Amino acid sequence: MTSDARPIVVIPADDPLQIAGSPHLDRLRDVAEVRLHRDWPAGADEQLRRARDAQAILNSRGQLNWPGHVLRSLPNLRFITTCGIGTDSIDLETATELGIVVSNIPGRTAPVVAEHALALMLGAAKRLAFQTAELQAGKWNPVEIILLRGKTLGVVGTGSIGAATARLAAAIGMNVIAWTFHPTAERARELNVRYVELDELLASSDVVSLHLKLTPQSRHLIGRRELSLMRPGSLLVNTARGNIVDMQALVAALQEGRLAGAALDVFDIEPLPADHPILNCPQVILTPHNADQTPEGIDILNGGAVDNVLAFLRGSPQNVVTGRARFEVARFN
Repeated sequence: MTSDARPIVVIPADDPLQIAGSPHLDRLRDVAEVRLHRDWPAGADEQLRRARDAQAILNSRGQLNWPGHVLRSLPNLRFITTCGIGTDSIDLETATELGIVVSNIPGRTAPVVAEHALALMLGAAKRLAFQTAELQAGKWNPVEIILLRGKTLGVVGTGSIGAATARLAAAIGMNVIAWTFHPTAERARELNVRYVELDELLASSDVVSLHLKLTPQSRHLIGRRELSLMRPGSLLVNTARGNIVDMQALVAALQEGRLAGAALDVFDIEPLPADHPILNCPQVILTPHNADQTPEGIDILNGGAVDNVLAFLRGSPQNVVTGRARFEVARFN
């Protein structure tokens, strides 16, 4: 690339639509050549062709993965930003080795996702999907539902989204306890929650809501043993990442009636296959990983991703997850 060439920013797959048409892209086009692909790549070769010339990738859809062997095939690549908080679609170890800076958008859509988590919780407690399906089938079948006021919510992970969910739950009269990998007394005071051990949280909560990023530590954190510790008739809510839960174990717990229900925005396989066993489970509320996909949330994410790219191009990357230590950032302006 010559000194006066514009940096190339690739958006490799914007399907379903996330950033195409966003006014935030105009800010990026002022300083870079933006190559936006609306459709999904047909395979790994097509993904590589799209990203081959990129100095920066704006990964607007987290389902598009960047494993180590793909990153090693992109010698021009210097930066990737996600369009959300999760970075599990990127091999961070390889990115660090190669000096590829990876940024995310931490916390900005926390109120949006927390509202969705509360909606899932309420939907499962009131058995909304089941009752709607019964009425649509011509059945008048009033069933017992769950009052959340006075019940205990166990929040697993107390970052921005977990904290916002805790506040919403407290506002409707729930008692809130919490667990995180690194609890502190200061954070407990800030959130007005009591930190407990994970086993105690599972055994004490009427609703368990998951708000962790996916890491080797958190993968299948909630498995068969953990589900067996949950109160009979309790609910599991997951707006974090699908693989934090052992889905096979969750399906078994639901089918055996040990849980009252589950409310999930995320899954171990996405998009969710038509034959996934969770679809045949009783008392589930399911949404297609769209907790932050309100007009407000989409605008926040698009603006944040563009801000990340612009900061990198100025030579001062922000919201850096990994890669910074081994890479001297170049300025493109």
